[in-house]
Formats: sequence, C-alpha cells, structure tokens
Amino acid sequence: MSSSATARAYVPASRPPPAPGRGPAPGDRGGPVLRSVLRSLRTAAPALAGYLLVRLAGLAFLAQLAHAKGHGVWPTLATSWDSDWYLGIAAHGYADELGTEVNANNLAFFPLYPLLVKGLAAVVPGSPASAGLLLAVGCSFVAAWGVYAVGARLHGHRTGTLLAVLWGLLPVAAVQWTGYTESLFTALCAWSLYAALTDRWVAAGLLASLAGLTRPTGVALAAAITLTGLPAARRARCPRALAGALLAPLGWLGYVAWVGARVGRPDGYFAVQRLWKNEWDGGRATLLELRQQLVYEPRPQLFVLAVSACLVLAVVMYVLSLTDRQPLVLLVFTGGMLVVVLGSAGVYFPRARFLLPAFPLLLPLAVSLARAARARLVVVLVSAGLLSTWLSAYMLLIWPGPP
Repeated sequence: MSSSATARAYVPASRPPPAPGRGPAPGDRGGPVLRSVLRSLRTAAPALAGYLLVRLAGLAFLAQLAHAKGHGVWPTLATSWDSDWYLGIAAHGYADELGTEVNANNLAFFPLYPLLVKGLAAVVPGSPASAGLLLAVGCSFVAAWGVYAVGARLHGHRTGTLLAVLWGLLPVAAVQWTGYTESLFTALCAWSLYAALTDRWVAAGLLASLAGLTRPTGVALAAAITLTGLPAARRARCPRALAGALLAPLGWLGYVAWVGARVGRPDGYFAVQRLWKNEWDGGRATLLELRQQLVYEPRPQLFVLAVSACLVLAVVMYVLSLTDRQPLVLLVFTGGMLVVVLGSAGVYFPRARFLLPAFPLLLPLAVSLARAARARLVVVLVSAGLLSTWLSAYMLLIWPGPP
C-alpha cells in the first residue's frame, strides 16, 4: 500500500473522524507518512552506516595524501574543476549568448544543483562552496538510502545493504563527496526508480523531471519512467501512471528548450554541447579510445586505464543484468545511461564518473555477495575498498585533469 493510501486509512484513536465535506483534520496525513519515513530510515540504517564507513575511510586517506603533497582537502573537494562552473552559475547566472569559444559556455551545465547551492548558501553560514559541498554530502546519504531501497525491494535487506556499500566503493566514489552533481542526481534517480517499482508513478515522474534538470543523462531516467509508465497506464487504466510518464521528460525538455530560446536558435543546447566537443556519434570515439588505450598505447596513463576498465565492466554488468531479468524500468535506465555515456564523442576520462548514478548495474554483484560466505564477502569488500580509496585519491590529487 502506498504511503498516501496508508495516510487516508489512518485515523488516530484519540481524534474523531472529520465531518463529511471538511477533509481530514490537520496532522492526519502527515503523521503516518512521517512514521513510514522513519521506519524506512531505521531499516536502512545499517546500509547508511556501511556507506558512511567506507566514505570516511576514503576521506581519511585522501586527507593524509593531501597533507603529504601540501594540498588542502577542502578546496580539492569544494572548488575544483566543475565545482567552479556550478559556483559561477550560482553567483552570476548563465551566459545569454552562444559565442564561439570552445569549452567556455556555462549553458552546458544543468541548473538544479547551482540553484540549490544558491538557496542553501542564503541560509547556511559559510561560503557558497561550503554550501555546495554540504549539499553534495547530504545528497549522497539520500542517494545511498534510495540505492538500498531499490536493492531491498527486489532482493531483500542484505542485498540492499551491500548495494549501497558497493555504490560507495566504486573506483571514483570520491566524487560523491565533492561539489559535483553526481550525488544529487543519483538520489533523484534512485528514489524515482523506487517509486516506479512501487507503483507511485506521479512521484516517479516528478523526481525524473527534477533529474532532467540536474544532468544531461537525466534523459535516460525520463525514458525509463515514460517507456514503462505508458504501458502500465494502458494495462491497468491508471491515470497516475500516465501522469508520471508524461511528467518524467519535462525537466530535461524544458531546459533544452530554455537554452534554445536564450541563445536564439532551436538547437541552442546542442550547439553549446558542440562547443564542448560533446556530440553523440554512436560510440565510435569511445571504441577508438578503448582500442588505443588497451591495444596500442605502450604506457597508458593509470587513471585513463582505470576508466577504460570501468566502461568495459559496465557493459559486462549490463549483460548480466539482462540475464538476471531485472525489472524493465531498471534495464531501460541503465541501458540509456550506457547509450548516452558510451555513445558520446566528448571527453573520455570523466566517463566512469558519468556512470556513477547507474547503480543498478551493481545488482548482480550485490546479489552474489549476499549469498557468499563471510570470508569471501570480506575479501571482496576490503579489496574494493582499498582500490576505491587509492584510485579516488589519485584521481583528485595526482591526475592532472578533472575527475
């Protein structure tokens, strides 16, 4: 039963039912919903504790390495690379013309995160950069909670817990605690997918629409909710499923249309992306780069090699997800993410980061580990933790480009 249905059915014993025509008394709806949320949070507590533990371990190692190299941890996490672009948008807004300069137009960055940073900075003491970092860290826990909820819904508490921990152990997981959009986007994706799995289609559509205002890959989530919501509406004659399916793409489409209107041409958003050398070519550039790194490059750079490995493993995990017959909404989402990320001719080395929100790809591994003996589980998690901790620190402090 959905939380709204539970709320309608609930009448406190100490309070008489509301008179006909007057609607529920104040607090009748909020109480059951709040209790449901708190129960869900208590159930997810082990997953969130595990996520916190692995991220704190990564942060501790990062701090030690930063100190050894003479770097500050806070500027590394809060004000580097894309973080600066988002802070600039929060402070000064968007460009009002297309221009011709390469890699210079901030209309390539979607608006929800900088808008939230601006709002949070107005009420929280400290700099906007601190507000952005606080927002990202907070959203990472909401994301881990949603990741757990999806895993637990499909395969039980143990799998959900391991899924959340594995998400925190991805090779580039340090980005989850930087001033980037990945944590916010993953939170919106996870809870939208959970809403779809539990037939809360309006919530799924609204969250997908917000995700479409957060990252370009929001189109993958919109496609997942729309393409699964429409058949659900037709089968069950459910107007809520139809509403969710129609709501899902509005955020992404709205921003694309707004950019076009702002720069005075219908393809304005795609023209901006071309200035960033980010065009969809069906995967040709990705395959050429993979071949170069894995076959011809005599001494490939460590981080680029790690990104290549992540991309190959992501495809393998998608095949396993297909064989496991995951729910269609998850398969469309992760498949869409792979199509957008691998099909782009843009910059190669951030692509492992771009796939961070595609957490359902980890489900086959989480299910396998949930059935594994304790010794094997410990070996896998410790090994993944060491790799993630080291590679994330390398990415942020040694690798000369953006994560």
